[in-house]
Amino acid sequence: MSEKFDYQSAAKQVLKTEIAGLVELEKYINDDFVHACELMLNSVTGKIIVMGMGKSGHIGRKMAATFASTGSSAFFVHPGEASHGDLGMVEENDVVIAISYSGESNEILSLFPILKRRSIRVISMTGNPESSMAQLSDIHLQVTIPEEACPLGLAPTTSTTATLVLGDAMAIALLQARGFTKEDFALSHPGGALGRKLLLLLEDIMHSGEELPKVFPQALVKEALLEISQKGLGMTTIVDHDDTLLGLFTDGDLRRILDKKIDIHNAKIYEVMTHSPTTASPKTLAVEGLNLMQDKRINGLILVDSNRKVVGALNMHDLLKAGVM
Repeated sequence: MSEKFDYQSAAKQVLKTEIAGLVELEKYINDDFVHACELMLNSVTGKIIVMGMGKSGHIGRKMAATFASTGSSAFFVHPGEASHGDLGMVEENDVVIAISYSGESNEILSLFPILKRRSIRVISMTGNPESSMAQLSDIHLQVTIPEEACPLGLAPTTSTTATLVLGDAMAIALLQARGFTKEDFALSHPGGALGRKLLLLLEDIMHSGEELPKVFPQALVKEALLEISQKGLGMTTIVDHDDTLLGLFTDGDLRRILDKKIDIHNAKIYEVMTHSPTTASPKTLAVEGLNLMQDKRINGLILVDSNRKVVGALNMHDLLKAGVM
């Protein structure tokens, strides 16, 4: 090529073409869309089975994954493998979503007689409402686009984007209809950052037992400082002999008493401690503990039971290590 190719113009044209396809998609959010969502929502004991060949198959896999992670039991079945045994995974109460832009995928059409015989309901997603798949399905969702972003009109581009977006629309509509929450999402994503934030409790990351800093009220300030240094949390609790919380002393408190020129070698800790420190239950979600610490502008948190007995302590560093921040 004699001239440098304009990659930016080519990319912007793709965006423009695909956006136009998505704008066109809005008119297909109609009663058929509602019926499809209701069919899936009411299939309480069934699963959503997504099928597609080629690029439609790749889109189908993503759709199934989105359904599954947003509260709708779903998985992908390859049509070619379905005709060689995998159709046994599809049960009578399931709903099949069959994807093919032409609506004439032979691999999927060959499955319709078996699906019909077993009374398995089918939602097809095609670009042609007159296609074989559209006519044979219980519900047809139209995904007709003005043109593909591929200048040759060959590679599925706008059509696959539109299909994926319509799949997302169904998944999110079902999510909202079910009242699916962030906590529900976290239960299916326990290894992710959101799962850690929404499932982790303060008791899962707190310091307890010998790691818990505590002194009695008659201890000298210098003894409390030694406890702070040894336990490494930047604070110590002050408790009675039953471990009931009486107060808290932190690095910040030390700076304040030094400014007041209080003799740390002779002063008792009960004279300089904070008498009503912020506390939380060990059963508190870690993310709620983080919010509490940020609201109170504190770096450490004491955990107490219903009788105000100290059971644990933690600081911002513990939350950071746990991936909550």
